[in-house]
This record gives sequence, structure tokens and C-alpha cells, in this order.
Amino acid sequence: MTKIVVDGTEVDVPPEYTLLQASELAGAEIPRFCFHERLSIAGNCRMCLVELKGAPKPVASCAWGVRDCRPGPNGEPPTVLTKSPLVKKAREGVMEFLLINHPLDCPICDQGGECDLQDQAMAYGVDTSRFHENKRAVHDKYIGPLVKTSMNRCIHCTRCIRFVAEVAGVPDLGATGRGEDMEITTYLEHAMGSELQANVADLCPVGALTHKPQAFNVRPWELAKTPSVDVMDAVGSNIRVDARGKEVMRVLPRVNEDINEEWISDKTRQHVDGLRLQRLDRPFLRENGRLRPASWNEAFAAIAARVKAADPSRIGAIAGDLAGVEEMFALKLLLESLGSKNLDCRQDGSVLTPAHGRGSYLFNPTIAGIDDADAILIIGSNPRLEAAIINQRIRKRWRTSPLPIAVIGPQADLTYPYAYLGAGPDTLVELVGGRHSFNDVLSKAERPLIILGAGATARSDGAAILAAAAQLAGAIGAVKDGWNGLAVLHTAAARVGGLDLGFVPGEGGLAAPAMVAAGSLDVLFNLGADEIDIAPGAFVIYQGTHGDRGAHRADVILPGAAYSEKSATFVNTEGRVQMTNRAVFPPGDAREDWAILRALSDVLGKRLPFDSLPALRRALYGQHPHLARVEQVAPAEGAPALRQLAALGGWPGREPFGPVIRDFYLTNPIARASRVMAECSALLGAPSALQAAE
Repeated sequence: MTKIVVDGTEVDVPPEYTLLQASELAGAEIPRFCFHERLSIAGNCRMCLVELKGAPKPVASCAWGVRDCRPGPNGEPPTVLTKSPLVKKAREGVMEFLLINHPLDCPICDQGGECDLQDQAMAYGVDTSRFHENKRAVHDKYIGPLVKTSMNRCIHCTRCIRFVAEVAGVPDLGATGRGEDMEITTYLEHAMGSELQANVADLCPVGALTHKPQAFNVRPWELAKTPSVDVMDAVGSNIRVDARGKEVMRVLPRVNEDINEEWISDKTRQHVDGLRLQRLDRPFLRENGRLRPASWNEAFAAIAARVKAADPSRIGAIAGDLAGVEEMFALKLLLESLGSKNLDCRQDGSVLTPAHGRGSYLFNPTIAGIDDADAILIIGSNPRLEAAIINQRIRKRWRTSPLPIAVIGPQADLTYPYAYLGAGPDTLVELVGGRHSFNDVLSKAERPLIILGAGATARSDGAAILAAAAQLAGAIGAVKDGWNGLAVLHTAAARVGGLDLGFVPGEGGLAAPAMVAAGSLDVLFNLGADEIDIAPGAFVIYQGTHGDRGAHRADVILPGAAYSEKSATFVNTEGRVQMTNRAVFPPGDAREDWAILRALSDVLGKRLPFDSLPALRRALYGQHPHLARVEQVAPAEGAPALRQLAALGGWPGREPFGPVIRDFYLTNPIARASRVMAECSALLGAPSALQAAE
């Protein structure tokens, strides 16, 4: 530790700290525009100037290290002044320069109310300017459907350039020209190609980059802000849902160092128009081949007539990818009371099951644990599309200290270099047998990480692949005291919660692929499962939010609440229990899903044992105590789960691992209802997206 005096306060700081970090540790406030804690240091805005005793002029505190400071003439600790007249005059001068070319756009700027330049001009600027020359003009650039440019406002902080190059790993943005002629652009003015691109608008301190879908729609002080959790994938990114009246206006990230740091994917951020489009807002009943609006009593009566006439063995339920734990728990209790064992939360046909222990289906090292890995093997997964935030975390680990990364499966641009070992299970079998050159890399690693994606587990030979991965993990020491390197990467927000509940077939019960086959069931409860095709024959009760694939096949539609319209529990891929909060109310006659099931149970004569959400959660926590530990990751079995998986045996097939997600922007009913997501998808050339955009 090194001693340094900041405004008369002596503090001990690590020598690698900058003066900005040391000053903030001492309680001083340092303004900045170009500096950001998660980006490399640029030192080009000069707003963070401080006075360093002995230095001939003010120094940029973001770029000056504590170890570079010289002691006083008698060995005194270095002294920094952040409020001296020299510093005040320097900051006023810097602010005056920054405002030379800045237009008077504040009344119409979407950054108004959240603008760093506004705030710092008030705090550190002066009320006059010595410059009378004409302001420069810069043409606005097209950089995609998500980010709006007003480049007259740009102060060349280069945060956006550093983000796309360092964090996103897609160096689309750059600077051309020098001095006053410098411009931020994508060179050929094409759309940025990152799934994280909209974060640049959050980083922009002046309003040169703003969120295009929200342009001129709302002011920040009009919004009610609700902390929540993202359900667009299984990462569980922490978000804030901002609503005005009954409409969600935007989604912003919340800082959580263990999950998403302060980034979110573009789908997480810009799906919000999908929350109000194509919504189911009343019950529907199919008569003579057509759906007609119905009352709740009519819908429940039609369901009761079919359920009571059906044999329990021919009744089933499938839970979709956006279902909360509470409604899955209620549906499971209802099916059990009807005597049915046909229930499944794995509509993709995954072989993962709670029978082998919780450690058999979790991202066991945790998302933050990626930072500790020293060798990574990815099997049957494209994390850039399946979990963009986890892919960014892997890139961050690679940038911190390059490590060996290898892939078995689809070959794709993951934004970091990797060794491509092969396309299918043959390569995995070679690794298990110790016949591959990458075995040495994995064996020498102290904390090897094996990421197993849905492309490997959602196959007919998924159990054999899972067993082979477990055998490999055991052979290289990936599971040991203090480290569990077997990581299952899910793509569905509801999947881990469903597996925790045991929402899988009971003994003799049917799995999802069998339930949707022709002639297998008489009655099927579909809790928002829109990614699976149901054959004709069964009477389908669809409970969901959007007029998507599941609603088209339904005989009865019960309108439910989206994640932003209810308080619900979700468990992310690492097993962390989190909760959404209601930001707005469901539209029309739509209701929370657990309440619909509770009302339906009365009509079926199988009344569920709760009348309120707290009562439901008491019953839930009684059966599954770990779900009460919100914001925590309950420890899972390591070695026992590994042994059970390895004992599954079997021989994998030779078919290559296929992509699980072909269109990043259209993976669930909310995203498919979004015009913004359709426009993003259309840029990728997906035919379905082009049709949706039209």
C-alpha cells in the first residue's frame, strides 16, 4: 500500500491505483467524461484534472498512477488537491472548450435529465463563453436500428469506440479525421453487428448516441422505475423496468457484479414494444374451428368438461420458457391432484433431469467464476447467441489474461480466438479417451471449465453426451474441492426453476416430445410453451401472453401476465434465485398465471391450498426451501452428481451438434411480437423476420 494525501486526508491505496481512484477513496468527487471503470483509459476529455504538488501543471487523474507520484522534498507522501483555485480554473476552461461546438439541443435531446454534460456544466462550468465562432456541423450517421446518432453533440470521449472494441469484441466503430474534423463512425455507415451494441447509448455522456426506439417518446422524470430480472435468456440479468402509466417504456441495466456487471443484451433492452403488441387480453374458446371471445366462466366450463371426461393418464402439461416458478408450482400441484404424471418443462427435449442432483444441470462455477477459469472447453453451444452476457464474460476473461479456449460444435465468431476441435460427439469421445492434443491443456489447467450447451443435451443421444462430458470432467479434475468446472448453459429463463420443482415426468409419465405426438393425450395444459408443435387430436388449453404458435393451436386461451406485470420467481442458469416485480398491470382481462390456475382448480373440484401469492410461496418454500433464498446460489452437489452422470453410459451418435438459436432476436413470443426485434432480425437476412417487418 502507498500513502497519499488528498485534500488534506491521508489514505493508503494500492500503488496500481490512479489518482482518480485514490481521490474517490478519500471522499473527493472527480468529474469525468471519457473515463469509465470498465473501459481502458483514454485520458482525452481532461475534465478530471487535479493539482499534484510538484507537477508543473494540472494532471489528468484518470491516467496518472499513484506509483508515478514523487514524494515531497522531505519524504512526505504525494499531495493531491482536487478543489484548489488552479483546479477550479482548469475545469472551467475544459468545460468551456467542450461547449464551443455543442448545440443548444437540451429542450429536444433524449438525454435531457440524464446528461452528464448538463450536470457537470452546472457544477463546474461558468455562465459565459469567450468563443463567438460558428459551431461545427457533423452529419448524423446510420449505425443500426437501435442507436440514434446526433453527432453535432459528440465530444470525442471515445467511450463507444472502446466499448465495441474491448467489451463487445466487434470493432465496428472508429474515428476518422483529426482535431475538429474527427468523427465517430462505422466507416461505411453500416449497422453495428454486436448483440450488445445498445450499451453504447448508456455510455454516451452527452446525447450524441441515444436509444432510437425510445426517441422523443418520454422524459426520465415521467417514469416509474421498477427493479426486475430479464427473462429473454437464462442469464437472469438485473434490469430496471421504466413505465409510464400502463405502458412499459424502456428497460435499463442494473449493476450486478456477479451476473451482468452493468451490461445487457439488445434483446433484453429493446423487446419492450413486444410487451404491448399481439397481446392476449381476454379468454378465447374455439367453436367450429374458429376462436371466439369468451368469458372466464365459459372457458373454465369448457376445460372442466374435457378434464372430467378424460382419463388422468391422458392429461398432461408443458411449461414454457418464460414461466415463473409460482405458476409452474401451481400447475404441478393441479396435475398431481388430477392424478397425472405427464408434465415437463423441457419443451426442447432436453435430457437434463433433477434425478441426478441439482449439480447435474447448473452452471456450477457460477457466472462470476468464469473469471477464475484457466482453460475453457465449449461443447454444443454458441454462447454469443444463447447467452450474450456470458459470452462477454468469457471475452473479458480472455482479455484479462489470454487462456486456451476450444469449441466442439457449430463454428461461429465468438468475439475471441478459440481452437476449433470438431463439429460433433466424435471429438468429445476422443477427449474422453485421452487421444486428443487438447487433453494436455485441460489436464494441466488448475481450474478447467467445460460448458455444455443445449445443442448437446437436447438430442436423442443427449444422455450419452452428458455422460461423456462428465467422464471428461472427472478425468481432467474439473470437479474438486473449491472448484466445480462442469457448467450447463441453459437458454430458457424458466428451465432451472422447473427442474428445481421437479416439473418433469413422474414414473411412467410422458416427456414433452411424446405429449405433443398425435394420439398420446386427450387434454394438454400449455403454460406458454410456444417453441413446440402440438399434433392435432388433444384438447389444448393455452395459458400465455401473446398470440403466438401456442395460441394458434389452442382450443381454449387463458390470458396471462408477462414478466413485467407480475411478481414471479426465476432461477438463472447458475441456480441464483431472483424475482421480478410488477411494473404495470396486465392488459384487459388478463390475470397472473397462478391466480388463473387457482380459480380453475375450484371449477375442476381440485382446489389448490392457497388463496394469495404469499400463501402460495409459503407452500412453495415448504417443499423447496432453497427457493426462499433470494439473490443467492444454493450450493449443489459436485462429485455425487458427476458420478451419477458419468454412470449413464451410452454411445453418442455421429451427427454434428447443431445451432440451438438461429435468430438471436426472435427466440420467444415477446421478442417475436416486437417490431424493433423484427427490424434487427431483418438485417440478418432471416426470411421470417423480413415478413414480420413488412
